[in-house]
Amino acid sequence: MEPVIDPAESPDAPARADLKPTDLKAIVEAAIYITDEPLTVDQIAAALEQPADRIREALEELTGAYSAPERGLIIREVAGGYKMSTKPEHHESILRFVKRLQTPLKLSQAALETLAVVAYKQPITAPEIMEIRGVQGAGVLKTLLDRKLIESAGRKNVLGKPIMYRTTREFLVQFGLNSLSELPTMKEFEELSRLALTDSEDAPPAPAEASASQPNA
Repeated sequence: MEPVIDPAESPDAPARADLKPTDLKAIVEAAIYITDEPLTVDQIAAALEQPADRIREALEELTGAYSAPERGLIIREVAGGYKMSTKPEHHESILRFVKRLQTPLKLSQAALETLAVVAYKQPITAPEIMEIRGVQGAGVLKTLLDRKLIESAGRKNVLGKPIMYRTTREFLVQFGLNSLSELPTMKEFEELSRLALTDSEDAPPAPAEASASQPNA
């Protein structure tokens, strides 16, 4: 069986020379707009049969154009790819607008606390999370797993070999982070959590376990 070669990596991959710079930039902009997941340079280059350098040049021009103060959207690197989103300074206004249109994706205070522990202490086991938060949280972990915000990271080589957990690429996407190195302070994380995943004004009362103190990052 012959090996499958990625078109983006093949030196003989055909390039569409008929694409003018303005047309290429418009297509790249549209591709980022219609795609929920962040697109990498290589993905765009392979799909459009264009050299990666041309895609990078188009992205640089687009990110510059969208950074203008009169634009409400921004194109930035998130989780290793490029994604279009609203500008951070407009989050509060957009949050008020969106909650009038649809039910926002909510996480309880307990889930947010657990997610913060995993984000800052990963990889971490359920007993270690319980030790930090002081409460049981099996149901909360299941919620975070179902939302694809955390995932299994193997088993810890200790008695009982408990499962370890870490954050996912979806976590980076939801919070607008390019990598874990961009994790904010705990206070900033709480604010991002409120903007990205919750509507504190409409959220239902938190369960009893949510009264536990915040973990120290």
